[in-house]
Amino acid sequence: MGNHAKHPVKTTMKTLELIDTLKELESARVSELADHVEMGKSAVHNHLSTLEEYEYVTKSEEEYSLGLRFLDLGGHVRNRMKLYKVAEPEIESLATETSELVNLAVEDHGHCVYLYRSKGTQAVKLDTYSGLRTAMHNTALGKSMLAHLPEYRVEKILDEPLTAETSNSITDPEEIRTQLAEIRERGYALDNEERLEGLRCVAAPIQNSDESVIGAISVSGPTSRMKGERLENEIPELVSSAANVIQLNITHS
Repeated sequence: MGNHAKHPVKTTMKTLELIDTLKELESARVSELADHVEMGKSAVHNHLSTLEEYEYVTKSEEEYSLGLRFLDLGGHVRNRMKLYKVAEPEIESLATETSELVNLAVEDHGHCVYLYRSKGTQAVKLDTYSGLRTAMHNTALGKSMLAHLPEYRVEKILDEPLTAETSNSITDPEEIRTQLAEIRERGYALDNEERLEGLRCVAAPIQNSDESVIGAISVSGPTSRMKGERLENEIPELVSSAANVIQLNITHS
C-alpha cells in the first residue's frame, strides 16, 4: 500500500520479493523459491548468497530462512521511537491491572503494525508479535487510528480490497465509515471477533498536541471475560485513561 516508485530497481524488487516469500514459507530450497517468484534457480541462488553474506538469511543444509539481522533492524527502529519509550510503562501497568493482553500499535503505509505487547496473568496466547502487520479495518487498534486519519488517507485504505478474517469481519467501506464516526464520538474502538473468533478488543487512539493520531493502545481478551459491564465501561475507561497518560507524557516530555 506504499507509494509506487517512479523508477523501481527490478533487482531490488526481486530481492524484496524473495524476502517476503521466505517469510511466508518460513524456510525453502532454491528450487521452491524459484517457482514462487518465477526466477531462474541460478538467479535465486545469487540473491540468496548475497543475503547470506550480509547475514539477512541463513542456510541449513539445503534450505534458506530469514536471519536475525532483521530483528536487529526492527529493534533499532522501535527503540528510536518516542512513542515506544513513553508508552512501555503504561502498557505494562495496564496489563497488570486488567490481567489481559495489552498492545501498542502504529499505522504504517496503511497497515496496523504491532509495536509492543505485555501479557497480564490471564492473557490469551495469540498469533500477534512485535512487528506484525495487519489490516486496519478488522482490529480495534486499526479502527481507532483509522478514525482519526485524514480523509484522503482513509479513502486510500478503504479503496483497497478488504478481506474477511472471520464471519464478523466488516468489509463494506460504508459500514466501516459509520463505525469510524461512532469511534470518534465515543473515543474508543471495538473489535467483536472481527480478526479472531472468540476474541474481543478495546482500543483507544494516541494523539499528539495537534490531535494527529500517532498510535493506539488496546486490551484483548476472550469473549467469556470481555462482556457486559467490563466490555462496555471498565475496559474502555482504563484504555482511554492509559492513552491519555501517554499523550500527556509525549506532549510534555
